[in-house]
Order: sequence, then C-alpha cells, then structure tokens
Amino acid sequence: MNTIYIRTLKRAEHTVFNVSDGQKYYYDTQFNRRIPFSSGQQVKRSLIDALCDAINQVPSPTTFLFDVNKQKELEEGEVYATCDPTYADQLFGGWMKASKKDKTGSIKQERTLKRRSPLSISAMRALHPLLAGMDSENVSFDRSDRPNNKVIVRDEKNNELSEEEIVALLEGKDRSLSRKWIPNNSRATGLFVFDIAIDLRRLFSVSINSFEPEMAESTVAKLREEGWIESKNVFGPCLVAPKELRDQWIPGLAKAILNWRITSNQSRTFSLMDTLAVSISDNANMIAGSIRAKLSEEDSRKADPIIDENLNGVETYISLQAGGYIHTKGETADALDRAEKALVDKMVAYDYEYKKV
Repeated sequence: MNTIYIRTLKRAEHTVFNVSDGQKYYYDTQFNRRIPFSSGQQVKRSLIDALCDAINQVPSPTTFLFDVNKQKELEEGEVYATCDPTYADQLFGGWMKASKKDKTGSIKQERTLKRRSPLSISAMRALHPLLAGMDSENVSFDRSDRPNNKVIVRDEKNNELSEEEIVALLEGKDRSLSRKWIPNNSRATGLFVFDIAIDLRRLFSVSINSFEPEMAESTVAKLREEGWIESKNVFGPCLVAPKELRDQWIPGLAKAILNWRITSNQSRTFSLMDTLAVSISDNANMIAGSIRAKLSEEDSRKADPIIDENLNGVETYISLQAGGYIHTKGETADALDRAEKALVDKMVAYDYEYKKV
C-alpha cells in the first residue's frame, strides 16, 4: 500500500468558511442550487495549522519580496518559502521558490525549487447538493448605547467637521452615526465531505535529484548532518527523515487530519464542524462509496445520507452525533480515537527507508 485514502464527513451549522462577496459557493446545474464550499487550499492551511499545534512547532517563516520602481513606489515581488523539510509544514505542505529573472529577462538568478505536497486534499463540499445550502441574513454593528463613541465626519476635501457642523448636517435626516447596517450576510449549513490522499512514498522522503531540485545544496548538506537517511524510491535518490522524527510527527499528522478546524481569517461565524464519520482505505473507488448520498425513492427533491459500515477494504468510524442526522448502528464514543490510531498504525508500518526493496 503506497497511498492512504481518507474520506471525512462533517456537519456545519450557520457558519461562513470561505468568502468571496459573502460565503463562496458554486452553482449545481442539476439541482439548481447554490452550494457552499471550502477550497482545498483553505482545508490544507487549517490542517497544517492543527499539525503545528499538535507537534508544538512554530510554522516556517515566509519571505516577502518587494521592488521599488523609479517613482519610488512599491511593486509586488516574489514570495519565498524556506524550502526546508525540517519544518513540518514544509515537509507535508510542499513548497515553491521561483526566483525573478535578471534585468535582461533571459537568465534566472537561482534555480527553481519545488516540492509537491504528499497530501492531496479536495475541497470541502456538500455530501449531496440537497444536503447543504445557504441562507442570508442582515446584521448590524450597533454601538448606539455607548456615550463615549467618537464620530468623525469628513467633507469632500477630507477635512473633519466640527460637532456643530455635524449637528447641522443631520437636521431633517433620520440617521444614526453609531450604527452600521450590514446586509446580505450568507451562512452555510449542512453535511459536508472532503477527501485526502496520503502518498506514503513521498511523505517523509525529499528528492535530491539535481535535474529537478527540491532543495538548495546547503539544505541537503544540513539534512545529512542531522541524520537524514540516503535512500532511493521510485522517484529517484532521496533523503528520508530519521525514525525519531517520523515517530514524533506521525501522531501529530493523524490528529490534525481528524481534528482540524477552519482557522483562517475567513471564518466569521463559529461552528464546531463536528466530524460525523471517517473512512480509511487504500482503494479510492471503494472509499467514495463508504460515505455517500442517495436520492429518496419517495421524493426526488430529497436525498438520504448513507454511511456504509460493511464495505470490504474500508474501515469506517462513526461518532455518536452522526445518529442525529443519519441512520446508523455502529456509532461509538471513541470512534475518532480509533480512527486516529488506525492512521498512525498505517503510517508507522510503511517502509520509508526501502529496506525491503
């Protein structure tokens, strides 16, 4: 087994987890509905944050470059990752470092470094278009009960008006200056699913192929000094993280996969986003059927969520709260703990150093 597939079912309630002029959504043409979703990038970022918390490691620093033009104005430059796998967020999240060309536009100053993440993560989307949706509400930012508010009104020349001028301006107008009206706030509710594929061949291996470099030579030398093991996999020569490091990070990765929450600044309304079920398998087709939905035979405008607990080659773990939304028989209080242990066991058992090859 070279790949572990994981499907997770979550319940979200009256929340916002991805924004673009309100809750981000796509339009389902078959059922004519707006379906809220969270991008795979946002899921990945939240998962990596949970991983760093679990292993108590500060995420790697990021370098932001800017250029100053002849008018002394800042222009956008490159963004550099550290390209250092001793940071867990880099090893599992991947990186890209592409240097800017020189002034002639013909020669790059440094070679491009890139590592594809061993974690392939889908968007978090509705289990079925009829099992998730959006609602909209109007809200207000009201501080009119506070006597110590400060109000600033500016004229067309950006000059502040005096209190007397403000009072004169408001004469004949029904307007409050301590209250903001915020219309059309979208919220998402429903059953959502996302998938993760863990490529065990690259999970703890970093290529040292000089034709397609993933790291600078100085980083390769540092890893060798820190005990990274030289090996060779299907992608060519590589360095493998030492067993001590693998044993530290594998439990943290398993915990993050099962317990992440959206932590980016796009999450405006808190929801527990509790996990209802998790399926684990080495067969992508089978795992897709383990947590699914089916149109109701009585009413084609309704869909029934299904958790198949007895699929061959698929391990399914169902939490207690799943019984409130889906007909199941196998829900247990320790479901997520057992799923976490199963993930750890599968990742620990893999032959990362290719001793058996």
